[in-house]
Amino acid sequence: MDKKILVIDQGTTGSRAIVFDDNGDRVSMCYEEHTQIYPQAGWMEHNPLEVWDVTIKVAREALVKANLTGKDISCIGITNQRETTTIWDKNTGKPLYNSIVWGCRRSSPLCTKLIKEGYSSIFNEKTGLVIDPVYSATKIKWIIDNVPEAREKIKKGEGIFGTIDTWLLWKLTKGRVHATDYSNASRTLLFNVHTLEWDKELLWILDIPEEIFPEVKPSVNFYGYADKEWFGCEIPITGIAGDQQAALFGQTCFEEGSAKNTYGTSAVPLMFTGEKITKSDKGLLTLAWGIDEKVNYAMGASIFIAGAAVQWLRDGLKIIESSKDVEKMVLSVPDNGGIYFVPAFTGLGAPHWDMYSRGLIIGLTSSVTRAHLVRATVESLAYQVKDLLDEMEKESKIKLRELKVDGGAANNDFLLQFQADMLNCKVIRPKDIETTSLGAAYLAGLGNGVWKNQSEIKEKWKVDKIFYPQMKDEDREALYYKWKKAVQRSKEWLDG
Repeated sequence: MDKKILVIDQGTTGSRAIVFDDNGDRVSMCYEEHTQIYPQAGWMEHNPLEVWDVTIKVAREALVKANLTGKDISCIGITNQRETTTIWDKNTGKPLYNSIVWGCRRSSPLCTKLIKEGYSSIFNEKTGLVIDPVYSATKIKWIIDNVPEAREKIKKGEGIFGTIDTWLLWKLTKGRVHATDYSNASRTLLFNVHTLEWDKELLWILDIPEEIFPEVKPSVNFYGYADKEWFGCEIPITGIAGDQQAALFGQTCFEEGSAKNTYGTSAVPLMFTGEKITKSDKGLLTLAWGIDEKVNYAMGASIFIAGAAVQWLRDGLKIIESSKDVEKMVLSVPDNGGIYFVPAFTGLGAPHWDMYSRGLIIGLTSSVTRAHLVRATVESLAYQVKDLLDEMEKESKIKLRELKVDGGAANNDFLLQFQADMLNCKVIRPKDIETTSLGAAYLAGLGNGVWKNQSEIKEKWKVDKIFYPQMKDEDREALYYKWKKAVQRSKEWLDG
C-alpha cells in the first residue's frame, strides 16, 4: 500500500488541504476561504481562530473525500502565507490580537523612522532583507505598542509569537510544540541568516523580548505529532516551509539559476542559489530550506499585487465577469494600445521598495478600450517579474537558467508567452500547478522516508508545456523601456 501525505496549505485568502500519494499525485483536495478584515485603508487582518477552524475543517474533509482515515496518513506537511504575524496566550491559546497579514501597511511610519535613524544597513547585513512593513518585525512591535493586553501578557512571559505555520503547529500539537522552520524565520526581519539564530541586536533595537519567539528547526524535521483528536490518531508532522520556498521545492529548482514564480494574489519569484549567501542591497536574500544539516539559500521577494490586479478588474471596475474571460479579452486586441498599468495599490515591493507609490495607468487616449486595460494588467505581471529576476541576476552574478511557473494565472498561455519574451528564456508550466502544496508534500515525505532524496523527487516532476521566447530584441527593449518609465512616474505619490 502506498504512503499518503496530508498537506495543509494555509494561504492569504483561504486554507487548502491536499492528500498526495507516494508518486506526488493528488488524491483529493478541499479548499475554503476565510474572512478578510480591513479595519482601515492599508490595514489587513485575519482572525487566527477562524483560520484554524477553516484549516482543520478542510484537512478532515480532504481525508473523507479520499475515503481515508488518519491511520492511512504517513505524515503531515505544512506550508503557509509568510510574514503574517500572530501573538497569543500560551496558557489559554487565546489570540491577543488578530493576525496582521503580510500585506498590511500599518507599520509604514515605524519603518520610515528606523530608516531615518540609520538602521537600514544593520538589518540588511544580518537578515538579507530591507526594512519594510511586509515583514513580521514591525508588526510585532506595533502589537506590543498598541495592544495593552498583548503587552502585559508578554511582560508576564505568557504571550508568544508565531507566523502562521507556528500557530497551526501549536494548535495541531495542542500547545506542545512552539516552533518554526528556517524559511519562515528568515522572513521576519529578525532572524540572522548567517548565524541561524534570532538576532539579539535587532531585537534590542525594536525592544522585543526573545522569549516570545519559537524554536527554529530545519524544514525537513520531526516537529511533533498532530493530536489524535484531530484525525483519530497521532500523525507525525515532518515538513514545514513558507509558501514560496515550498513552491521552489515543489518545482524541483535544485540547481543554481533555476527559478520559479507563483502567480497568485501576489507574485514571488525565487531563484535557487545553493549554499551561497549573496549580499543583497535590494533585500532579495532568503533562506530556501534546511535539509540534512545543510541550509540552502535563494533570492527573491514579494511583488505585492499580481492576481489581485485582475481581481480588481472584476470586483472593483467590473469590466470582466470572471478571470476565465481574461485571456480571450487580451487576445481580442493586437497590443496594449499604448497604455501601461502599474498596480502599486499598496506601494511597490522589490526591487523598488517604495511604500509611498500608488497605482498608475498612463498612456490613455480616446482609442483605448477595456480590452487594452485588461491586456496592460496581464502584461504588468510579466514586467514586475522581469524587474525582480533582472535584479537577482545582477546581485547574485548567476544567470537565469529557466523559469518554472505555478499559481492560478499560470493557466494563461498569453501571460506565459509574454513572460518568456520579456525574460528571453524558456518558461515551463508543470502538470500540477499547485506546486506550493506539492513542495510541502515532498519536504514532509523526505522527513518520513517516503522518498530517499531530492534526486528521486526530481524524477517525479512532470512538464505540461514549455514557452520559448519569440520576440525580437528591439521590440522587447522598447516595451520594457516604457514600463520602467511608468514605474518611475508612480513612485513617491504619498508623502512619507
